Amino acid sequence: MTNKLVAYFSATGTTRKVAQEIARAASADLYEIEAKAPYTAQDLNWMDPHSRSSQEKNDKSSRPEIKAGKLAMDAYDEIFLGFPIWWYTAPQIIRTFLEEDDFSGKKIILFATSGGSGLGSTAQDLKPSAPGAHILEGRVFHSASPKEIRKWVEQVL
Repeated sequence: MTNKLVAYFSATGTTRKVAQEIARAASADLYEIEAKAPYTAQDLNWMDPHSRSSQEKNDKSSRPEIKAGKLAMDAYDEIFLGFPIWWYTAPQIIRTFLEEDDFSGKKIILFATSGGSGLGSTAQDLKPSAPGAHILEGRVFHSASPKEIRKWVEQVL
C-alpha cells in the first residue's frame, strides 16, 4: 500500500476516469465509493424534485449506504476525494464515506467533475463530516486531458 488514496464516487463514469488518472499520477491506491442501491438515470434527474438525488439534496441528514466495507484509513496520510458536483456541493454519499471512519490528521484533497458548476462551498460543507481532517478545495474538472490532470496532481502533492 502507498500512503495515498484516491477515493471517488461516480454515478455515470465521468468521475471514475478522472480518479483513475489521478491514481496513476499520484501512485495512489484507488477505491470506488459505490452506493448499495445504484443510482439509475431517473434517480439522477435533477429536474425532477421527486428523484432520489433531489430528495437526498433536500434532506441534509440523508446518508446513502455504501456497498463495500470500510477501508483501513490508518494506512493513508493523503486522500484525493472525488465526486460529481450536485447542486454546487458533494452528493450525500460522500458524507456517508467520511462519517464511517476517522480522518483526523489526514489531508483530503477534493476533486470533482461537473458540466459547468464550481466547488461552491463544498470544502466547508464537508468539514463537519470529517472532524480533524485538513480539507483542501482542490479542483473541478469540466474536461481535462491526462496531461492536465498529472500537472495538477504534481502541484498539489
